[in-house]
Amino acid sequence: MNSPEPGNVIPPATPPASAPVTPPERDRLSASLLGGGCEPDPRFTLANERTFLAWIRTALAFLAGGIAVEAFTSDVFSPGLRRAVALSLLVLALLVSASACVRWLKVERAMRQRKPLPLPVLVPILSMGGALVAAGLIVFLIYGAS
Repeated sequence: MNSPEPGNVIPPATPPASAPVTPPERDRLSASLLGGGCEPDPRFTLANERTFLAWIRTALAFLAGGIAVEAFTSDVFSPGLRRAVALSLLVLALLVSASACVRWLKVERAMRQRKPLPLPVLVPILSMGGALVAAGLIVFLIYGAS
């Protein structure tokens, strides 16, 4: 490849760094949900979305578990216990799903307003809920089987 002769300069393909770049305006719904501020680095927004989707997968697992317990354990658990375990898993699915949406929005707003990220409410809910369901099943398996 031939290099330019000393006096001929190839113009840059992109505008210089000093040129202001104005992002497109958001629609009214997005602006009201996100609460203003400046656009964060897209990598952080995408990481926030991946975290949201991970929580949704967790909620779907609880949902599937609740349905499976109700549908396939009639010969293992008494009807009352089966219904309690299934409902516990379904309530956890609902809480995780709703909290994931709220968490995504709070983190997105915090990034746009350059504020500290909020503490996750999902982690203690999930930990305590899962521990209670597991403890109930352990008690049943130890004392209910005899």
